[in-house]
Amino acid sequence: MEEIGSRFLRYATILTASDEESGKTCPSTDCQFDLARLLQQELEAFGLEDVRLTERCYVYGSLPASPGMESEPAIGLIAHMDTVNCVPAAPLHPRRFRYEGGDIRLNENLVMREDEYENLKHVIGHDIITTDGTTCLGADDKAGVAEIMALIEYYTEHPEEKHCAIRVGFTPDEEIGCGADFFDVPGFKADFAYTVDGGDACEIEDETFNAAAARVAIKGFSIHPGSAKNKMLNALKVSMEFDALLPAWETPEHTEGREGFYHLNDLRGSIDSAEMHYIIRDHDRACFEARKERMRKTAAYLNAVHGEGTVALTLTDSYYNMAEILKDRPEIADRARDAIRRAGMTPRTSPVRGGTDGSRLTFMGLPCPNIGTGGRNCHGVFEFVSVTEMEKVLNVLRFLTGVQEKNGPSA
Repeated sequence: MEEIGSRFLRYATILTASDEESGKTCPSTDCQFDLARLLQQELEAFGLEDVRLTERCYVYGSLPASPGMESEPAIGLIAHMDTVNCVPAAPLHPRRFRYEGGDIRLNENLVMREDEYENLKHVIGHDIITTDGTTCLGADDKAGVAEIMALIEYYTEHPEEKHCAIRVGFTPDEEIGCGADFFDVPGFKADFAYTVDGGDACEIEDETFNAAAARVAIKGFSIHPGSAKNKMLNALKVSMEFDALLPAWETPEHTEGREGFYHLNDLRGSIDSAEMHYIIRDHDRACFEARKERMRKTAAYLNAVHGEGTVALTLTDSYYNMAEILKDRPEIADRARDAIRRAGMTPRTSPVRGGTDGSRLTFMGLPCPNIGTGGRNCHGVFEFVSVTEMEKVLNVLRFLTGVQEKNGPSA
């Protein structure tokens, strides 16, 4: 059986960054097919049934239930293949070592300081993989991909070990919010599923943000500044007005836990026109709707001040809090908590300050909480993954899908 850290590194070196500016193609980048084809080939080599790679870059496969386990629920395991493109994703130069505490020098100019990254204290004595400080690592979510594939390999090498039917799904474009767009829920044929996507190995997440995107288009009027009095309308300044009318402390840098926010993540333009892009997040649906209404009122106010048509607001819901559905199916998250305990850890549940493919899949009829992978500090050059925890996640997945006794496999 391939050692799980080596499997992860093999996947991580394949460029799969998605691209929000692609024009809504799916996949947003052709490079995601490189990993998808490899996973298809490996699933076929493992002998899975119904293995397919779709034209949209979704990979599916099915491991039938062991004899005597046919009446158990069919469980889906899902991870996404893409990585972010907000930081460089290649060329990847990973470093693997045993972490004994203290600061980690990634390169001659960059240090990951333990007093700034408190999650390092949770991996003292672990075998970890970091970047060299020039790229992201891609543990989000190739750690999840590697853990699912390791589970499948384990079962194919141990046919004596009984398990339920397992449906495997790998998605593109999760990082740009499109991972569930073309997911074949009916064809997946799972009773429920789990994304395996980020966080500590002991985490089970069944609550996410409600999420929306806001596009604010501002129309100005440009004229020579020497004769601009009572004529010029500076679109850039109107954009500043818009942002100033939103609560200053309800932004990502000032919020935590279940506190929602408005996040301006792009602003570009000139005197003549400007465009702003926001994301809106809140765990509470009523508060989420109130945030969108505040955006509408802000646009209406500025149109009243500067003239109708100055500000055009477009709001698009992205996903909703899976807790709305999962509260009626507590046994799904409880099954994961039990698996985490059997793997020798204390399960921890916390609200996700983000979303997963499972956020949307849950509302598409496939209840889908999230299980952690051992990856941390995602979406940046300080990303790292604990191989020690990846081995624990492999055991969690094994207990989740049918094993009853303690002590799991070694990767």
